[in-house]
Amino acid sequence: MSVTIQLDLPDALVNEARANGLLNSAPLGDLLAAELRRRKAAAELNGVLAGIRAQPGEPMPEADIAAEIKAARKERRAREAGR
Repeated sequence: MSVTIQLDLPDALVNEARANGLLNSAPLGDLLAAELRRRKAAAELNGVLAGIRAQPGEPMPEADIAAEIKAARKERRAREAGR
């Protein structure tokens, strides 16, 4: 399938894009595909975040999170020292 797109862009942008070979079908297709992947990933992340936020209970206090991280690092160092 083929589609013709007309864009109104600033001259400076057109000149830079043309100089970098971006105003051809293949690079524009790559840019569109990359943007579609980015939007899909963002939507999936938003879904995961919504699920996390919907969990019951109160968020863990920052001090408790820091303590958990410290304990995990201590455990990892001990494990790596015992190799």
